[in-house]
Amino acid sequence: MERWRSRVTEGLFGTVIEIGFGSGLNVDLYPSDVTEVLAVEPSGLATKKASKRIVDAGAPVRHIGLDGQALPLDDDTCDSALCTFTLCTIEDPDRALREVARVLKPGGQLHLLEHGLSPDEKISRWQHRLDPIEQRLVGGCHLTRDPLELLARNGFGVVWSEQRYVKGPKPWSYFTMLVATAPVSTSAES
Repeated sequence: MERWRSRVTEGLFGTVIEIGFGSGLNVDLYPSDVTEVLAVEPSGLATKKASKRIVDAGAPVRHIGLDGQALPLDDDTCDSALCTFTLCTIEDPDRALREVARVLKPGGQLHLLEHGLSPDEKISRWQHRLDPIEQRLVGGCHLTRDPLELLARNGFGVVWSEQRYVKGPKPWSYFTMLVATAPVSTSAES
């Protein structure tokens, strides 16, 4: 996983908001251009596990909230955003993506690594069958979300993406890695 995480963190800079900070597995991989990390993480246990990594981080890490669906930040606050293996568990991923778009500065980019819906019909049928069980056993994780479709639906423009299977059982191992630009926001939206 470190190879995937390392690649998706390339190009992050300035103030980075990380949705689903977890136990800080990305901290050692932030480029030197990252000056501050604003961490959003609902799990107290994950935050506790991250404490050593945070102390050793090259940039200051500040926990700012528990929920990616409601970020306690002003508009146009962050230069970059990072989300790894998180959109699958957020109750309303559309709302979270709208919040990320709101807090990103114009031209800001979202770096994303996620598992999701396979294009292989046989595998996707299994994902749909397993999804209710997965949600109950793995903290609300969905196997059937399509990261590219979620971003398109929320106005993000994909700069580059890579999708493929990684090692492991196929219903859980179809990965999407991408960088996308945030949509241009309008203050007249309601």
